[in-house]
Amino acid sequence: MVSSAVRLARASSRGITHATGRSAFSPFVQTLAALPQLRSYNSSRPSYAPSSNSPSLLGLGFSPSGSSSTPSYFQKPSLPANTIIRFVPQQTAWIVERMGKFNRILQPGLAILIPFIDRIAYVKSLKEAAIEIPSQSAITADNVTLELDGVLYTRVFDAYKASYGVEDAEYAISQLAQTTMRSEIGQLTLDHVLKERANLNANITAAINEAAQDWGVVCLRYEIRDIHAPAPVVEAMHRQVTAERSKRAEILDSEGQRQSAINIAEGKKQSVILASEALKAEQINRATGEAEAILLKAQATAEGINAVARSLQQGEDAAQGAINLRVAEKYVDAFGKLAKEGTAVVVPGNVGDIGSMIATAMSVYGKVSEGQAKQLARKLVMDESGKSSEIHANNSVGSGSPGSSEVASEVLDSFEKTTERR
Repeated sequence: MVSSAVRLARASSRGITHATGRSAFSPFVQTLAALPQLRSYNSSRPSYAPSSNSPSLLGLGFSPSGSSSTPSYFQKPSLPANTIIRFVPQQTAWIVERMGKFNRILQPGLAILIPFIDRIAYVKSLKEAAIEIPSQSAITADNVTLELDGVLYTRVFDAYKASYGVEDAEYAISQLAQTTMRSEIGQLTLDHVLKERANLNANITAAINEAAQDWGVVCLRYEIRDIHAPAPVVEAMHRQVTAERSKRAEILDSEGQRQSAINIAEGKKQSVILASEALKAEQINRATGEAEAILLKAQATAEGINAVARSLQQGEDAAQGAINLRVAEKYVDAFGKLAKEGTAVVVPGNVGDIGSMIATAMSVYGKVSEGQAKQLARKLVMDESGKSSEIHANNSVGSGSPGSSEVASEVLDSFEKTTERR
């Protein structure tokens, strides 16, 4: 490119010399012709600046031939030489000074400079850069010394301020990040530093942005990378964690036992409730069954009584005699069963007097007959007049006597047969 510029300058010089009779660009042509020798001298001259393997973060270093170098805090990047025609890389800003004064900022693309007058003073990268913050000591609010390091992410948004607002923006921001981190750590305890790392990073970023506005650099984010506590503190933290785990285990165990006891008590409660409900239902069902049985028995008894009454009303004297005979049989059978089993025998007081026994039975029969006669008399009174009712009633009473004598003889015969069997 330099040889092309030399040929262009010589051609222009020949044209001007042919028109004016003298060369107007002869000094300029001589300077361009001397550039290759100057380049070879710079490349062969040893460099006494300290080398660094870390890339530049806020600037790009260029040698006179356009190759990049690796600057550090203590080594400024080499600047591109003024070769009249230059190509500015993308996302890069070149600050041009004319006769020592700021002139313009070259944008990416083709740029034409005036030799010896224009000079590329600063080269700034507009990309996001990462600045490694070295490890440093900080004391927390509870007097615990910590060793912290981090990474700061920045970007140049104003190349003019980044060039003329601060001598070394990268170094200034790194120092500001360290002091800000110490200040923020001093306001928090160790537990808050470990728990609220995100809030700590946000506070450091806000503090750096507030101070770096005049430098043309914005801090995108700050990340604390490592936190190192003293060995006794770490050991105490381990014991605290172990105690906390043991506490949680005991709490969970007690909660389990409590819940188990509650579940057992609840189960017993439900069991008692269900048992009482079952007993209640059983008693209700039993009472209902007994009530229904009593009702059915009463209904059956009532039906039987009604049937007997109807038969007595229909059979009259014959039915009355049958009833008397049945009662006498029951009486004799009951008396006979008294002496069947056991040594104790219950007998009437006049067991030796058979006649009195028969008289007693006959008195019972007479009372039964008298009651039946009264019922029959009432019935006759309803059918006939009042005068004839007494006659019919006396006849009915007198008619019961033959039936009673016949029943008495039958009872006596059955009693004698029972005695002979014994």
